[in-house]
Amino acid sequence: MSRRYVNQLSHGDSIDEVFLVADKQLRANRQGNLYLQLELRDKTGSIGARLWNATEDLSRSFEPGDYLRIRGKTQVFQGSLQIILTHLDPIDGHRVEPEEFLPQSTQNVGKLMARLREVLNSMNHPHLRALVECYLIDEPFLRKFTLAPAGIKNHHAYQGGLLEHVVTLLNLAERVAPFYPDVDRDLLLTGIFLHDLGKVDELSYERSFAYTDEGQLVGHLVMGVEMLAEKVRQCDELMGEPFPPELLLRLKHMIVSHHGTLEFGSPKVPMTLEAMALHLLDNLDAKIHAYTREIRDDPSRESSWTPYQQTLGRRLFKGNARDAGANGDGSE
Repeated sequence: MSRRYVNQLSHGDSIDEVFLVADKQLRANRQGNLYLQLELRDKTGSIGARLWNATEDLSRSFEPGDYLRIRGKTQVFQGSLQIILTHLDPIDGHRVEPEEFLPQSTQNVGKLMARLREVLNSMNHPHLRALVECYLIDEPFLRKFTLAPAGIKNHHAYQGGLLEHVVTLLNLAERVAPFYPDVDRDLLLTGIFLHDLGKVDELSYERSFAYTDEGQLVGHLVMGVEMLAEKVRQCDELMGEPFPPELLLRLKHMIVSHHGTLEFGSPKVPMTLEAMALHLLDNLDAKIHAYTREIRDDPSRESSWTPYQQTLGRRLFKGNARDAGANGDGSE
């Protein structure tokens, strides 16, 4: 029997499947009884699950990144689908196909990389082209770059998501830059390429999506600047001359300011044209992607609204498909 994926589940389904554990928390209810709160994942998405009357020994028998065969039943609680578990067993990871459990980009990685190279190779500035080339000839870096997600939950949270996000921003910049001639196109393109590269080491994404120790303690903004410093040294050797100091300063600023505001993690707010352009394009792609995902993946087909989304601070209006007419285009 073929498995049922997360995106195929609905209220009242009986479940007997293997899932990847994305998160695990052992909690106590008001009476002091222990229960397990899990986030279970397959390649189509994730779903919350609860096991009542859990024990510490059971909780210690598996960790995030492990696989569980679970039995239980789905139910809708506060607008979200979850699984109430009746049984779970850790299973050997060698018995599963890992690609069944981590979401991956639907776009072709080879085509994304070809487009990335095409845009970056169109730059005219010799030092920026040489700097980018120092990244693109680094095979260990490229392997991580093409595999990494752009986030754990909020946007492009799938293998290949970081590459997809960067290429989308490059395509946006190619269309927007001609309207703003005072923005340095080559600097903007390079900043787009660099802005999230620290995520290749901030996140772990081989078996589950999580933060590395360095990612938790330092973060991808600082890690990206450190990576840039290393590549600039290589660029100096490649060019036979020092990288222009102000140009390096502007690139560092774009990396550390791209979140836009201090409360969202940027140690500095954007203070150059290119840094502001990067922040706005980055925020546009992240928000549109997050909205699209929440509307598309909402399991409640009957409601015109998604549940309240904590990270977005709102519910999203999906519309009522029944009002679209028989032809799906509003015609009668």
